[in-house]
Amino acid sequence: MALGGKIAALGEVMQLAFVPEDFDAAVRHWTQVMGVGPFYMIEGIHLEGMKYRGQPTDAVFDLALAYWGDIQIELIRPRDDHPSIYRGEYGSTGNGLHHVCILVDDIAEARRVCEAEGAEVVIEGTFGTSQVIYVDAGGGPGTLVEILQQAKDGPDLFGMIKAAGIGWDGSEPLRKLG
Repeated sequence: MALGGKIAALGEVMQLAFVPEDFDAAVRHWTQVMGVGPFYMIEGIHLEGMKYRGQPTDAVFDLALAYWGDIQIELIRPRDDHPSIYRGEYGSTGNGLHHVCILVDDIAEARRVCEAEGAEVVIEGTFGTSQVIYVDAGGGPGTLVEILQQAKDGPDLFGMIKAAGIGWDGSEPLRKLG
């Protein structure tokens, strides 16, 4: 039975995200044991207009992205103690899942659906011309959903990272972006 107005109907999960206690060990695990990579690192991210639970925050974080088939793996390293979903109640999940991500074409409609389902927007902001919200669907850790409306005018960053993983030979497991 399809649940038309539910959060899952907004899109398929395209990413599994982790906030490991030991970022470098997590990169080693994913690349050396799992064979996922290369990871592309983006450092010093601060979302424009970033709000945590409706209040402005200056949180800064690094992230590394790679693909396991069609699923993106994201490793996140918070850089400070400003309020965010990477510290406090939603902070490091050890080696467990932190959140999943879905892509949407209409972030306003996604926000409406989430609000109708009682999911609280805990982080929001923009990265370039991409817009993002993270919602807590009410079940505690593991129920965070990132909802991303990607910019249509920029390079296909995800496509480039995914292509780099096809036939990857294990060299340069962590590469820098931006």
